[in-house]
Amino acid sequence: MTSAALPADRYCVMGNPVEHSRSPWIHARFAQLCGQQLAYGRQLVPLDGFAAAVHGFAGAGGRGCNVTVPFKLEAAELADTASERVQLAGAANTLVLGADGIHADNTDGLGLVADIVRNAGVPLAGRDLLLLGAGGAAAGALGTLIAERPRRIAVVNRTFERAQALVQRHAEIASRHGVQLAALPQQELGEDFDVVINATASSLAGAGVPVPASVLRPGSLAYDMMYGAAAQEFLQWAKRHGAHARDGLGMLVEQAAESFALWRGQRPPAAQVLAELRAHIAQGG
Repeated sequence: MTSAALPADRYCVMGNPVEHSRSPWIHARFAQLCGQQLAYGRQLVPLDGFAAAVHGFAGAGGRGCNVTVPFKLEAAELADTASERVQLAGAANTLVLGADGIHADNTDGLGLVADIVRNAGVPLAGRDLLLLGAGGAAAGALGTLIAERPRRIAVVNRTFERAQALVQRHAEIASRHGVQLAALPQQELGEDFDVVINATASSLAGAGVPVPASVLRPGSLAYDMMYGAAAQEFLQWAKRHGAHARDGLGMLVEQAAESFALWRGQRPPAAQVLAELRAHIAQGG
């Protein structure tokens, strides 16, 4: 059998909802640019069926999967082995499926920081950051944000106890990097910030912006980890109040590049693919 006739390695993104995901397009383009053969699809997973879906995909020959809402915390618990990023976050967005079991990693924070610092040109060192949310998306990003050495990071969540737990889990790394890290109750948000990052599911749920406009400074960066229609309300809110608004499409591409490198041993050209994807979407793709 020639190499061209060999079946392509299979990967997918698992979530609920998942039909909006651009990951199949991104990974197909990565494979083209890197000269690799793979098949990447979407898998809608029942809310009570994540473990069964992962084991079923692995049993059918799947080599790896990305994990999106609401399964990132469950993905970390399911794994046999995990990276330090997953151990710190308690959440995973990338699974490697192999003969030795399931290995979990988290590339969300790497993708977020790469998009903010490199693609948007906004340094985080010495800045004041507000992180909205304490679920899997926020947990995956916090450690990498701390490593950029901002002056402080405030974490706000609808359930204050979850924000406290996330902060406590990251207290040691924050102290090591000289970062002021604290959980704040929503009703006590009286300060403003250089960068506001929305890591909540409010965009998907259509629940509106979870904080007052007073958290924005003139020229602040307001970043929604979602993209497309789900991010529009947050982005429009930010623009109305004088902030620079950015959606999470760049984060999606950058974290996907890290996942691809983990699976395939080759890092694809993320900046090129991000530019192509934005053009593709602008043309109605």
